[in-house]
Amino acid sequence: MGGVIPRAELFGARALALAPRIDPAGERCRIRVRTGGLSAQDREALAGLGLELRGELAELACKPAELSELAPRSPAAEVLLAALEALRTPRGRPRIMGVLNVTPDSFSDGGEHLDPDRAVQRGLAMAAEGAELIDVGGESTRPGSDPVSEDEELRRVIPLVEALAPRVAVPISVDTTKAAVAERALDAGARMVNDVSAGRADPRMLPLVAERGCDLILMHMQGTPRDMQRDPRYADVTAEVAEFLRARVAACLEAGIALERIAIDPGIGFGKTLEHNLELLRSLGELRALSLPICVGLSRKSFIAVMEREHLPADAPIAPPTERLGGSLAALALCVRRGAEILRVHDVRASVQAARVAWAASPATPAWVPHGE
Repeated sequence: MGGVIPRAELFGARALALAPRIDPAGERCRIRVRTGGLSAQDREALAGLGLELRGELAELACKPAELSELAPRSPAAEVLLAALEALRTPRGRPRIMGVLNVTPDSFSDGGEHLDPDRAVQRGLAMAAEGAELIDVGGESTRPGSDPVSEDEELRRVIPLVEALAPRVAVPISVDTTKAAVAERALDAGARMVNDVSAGRADPRMLPLVAERGCDLILMHMQGTPRDMQRDPRYADVTAEVAEFLRARVAACLEAGIALERIAIDPGIGFGKTLEHNLELLRSLGELRALSLPICVGLSRKSFIAVMEREHLPADAPIAPPTERLGGSLAALALCVRRGAEILRVHDVRASVQAARVAWAASPATPAWVPHGE
């Protein structure tokens, strides 16, 4: 379509002011934007499409062709058209990211890989089972956890990356919020940074990523791991997560990070209740309007056990993390159908199998072939 603005403008001042949310279901897409982001010119142009002003929000339903006609004379229509095009663009085949924690206290696999040789063998096994990314972490971010020192995180992470990187063909990601840890891991052979703080915890992180030209995952989290689950609240969780991620991508672009290096993560379980998590899963496809790969990490998380607990006797124990595979795979398949491109998991072989089936059953998807071919 003519008039579509560059993808980077989806994170510019105009898009940040509008905070567009688009539901592409049906012939006419439903759109909601912030009223304050609409100029008088926009309001006049969009009025013919049935624009309704409802306090701080404006809503309309229109066909893509109608937005295309308006784009030359409405900056808002131009942004909305670009976001709609992002939603309609076929997404890439999902990749499985194996979780390899070298921590004593991670919620699921804490203590399992403290032995260096065992950690390396697990990384090799993940690659053999079909993982296309391996995420190495040395600091637990489970609810209630405390941060570890930079020296301790380096001691845990760097030897593993140094030992594993030469022996696997798949990229290694470092799960850290500390720029010093990320830098040393990149020196050791890592090619991606997975930052649960989205670059907020360490002001040196985004400049480092820009300088090194590595890939980056930005995750949404309300609060910190220590306090994020005390009382998380949202007026509209999907809209607020999308707004946060849009702003963090804008910060990345300002720091000089290339757009094609960025992926986004809604942060399932990070400052969210059960209902918040479920709502994000239901509306995951809306995040594709940000035109970036979506990463989701929900493997073995507690919301799965909470859902199971509702159907068990009151005195039944809650399922431990290793017994949440069924719920993990069901959620993974849903995420694949709704556009997720990176799935962060503990059970690699089963997850690859589930992702393949979900991908094959999705509408109009190409064959499952290795990335890069």
